[in-house]
Amino acid sequence: NLNRRKMQNLDPSKSIKPIKTIQKGNRGYGLRQIARMTLGSGNMQLAVEVPGGEDLSEWLAVNTIEFYNEISILYGILAEFCTQESCPIMSAGPKYEYLWADGHNVKTPLKVSASEYIDYLMTWVENQLNNEHIFPVQMDVPFPKNFQSIIKVIFKRLFRVYAHIYHSHFHHIMSLGLEYHLNTCFKHFIFFIDQFKLVDPKELAPLAELIQQFKNRKSKIIL
Repeated sequence: NLNRRKMQNLDPSKSIKPIKTIQKGNRGYGLRQIARMTLGSGNMQLAVEVPGGEDLSEWLAVNTIEFYNEISILYGILAEFCTQESCPIMSAGPKYEYLWADGHNVKTPLKVSASEYIDYLMTWVENQLNNEHIFPVQMDVPFPKNFQSIIKVIFKRLFRVYAHIYHSHFHHIMSLGLEYHLNTCFKHFIFFIDQFKLVDPKELAPLAELIQQFKNRKSKIIL
């Protein structure tokens, strides 16, 4: 089962942010179960498509929460290796450096360490997920008109965590035996953003080669 193998060896208590849950009976719970079942089928393309008759915004919302949780746990496992000394800037290889600005509280881009940047980034995403005007909990409350624009910013920023992990911490991932897990999570992430055109291709440049490899093997995963 792909979903089970995705989550093996991962301790949710390592997450750098509280795991965002959808309680049984709440909006999105049923879709989350469908998302996990289709991922478990091993067919990555099926896992990213909107289930028949379901709302696109609901599907985007549920999966955004799932991707946020996965990245929070993955980075949390690596946090002890990502220090001010080892990663003094937020980078994805020698060509790409990220400065933090959220356009609201921080408008002038800040040069911070990778761990600070990722903490700012994940806190910002957490705040979006907890904002019921953006991610409504009540069944009769509509998603905001700019919902997809917000989702695109979330995914653009979450990608940067993956980019930093692959460029700066892949040797740590391998020493922990988590390379299969990382690759599976990232492949799911890439297929999802590709399906819904959520991230501009130029933003994906730091991992363009890896992404192309995954796309070239865009077929049923043999388990």
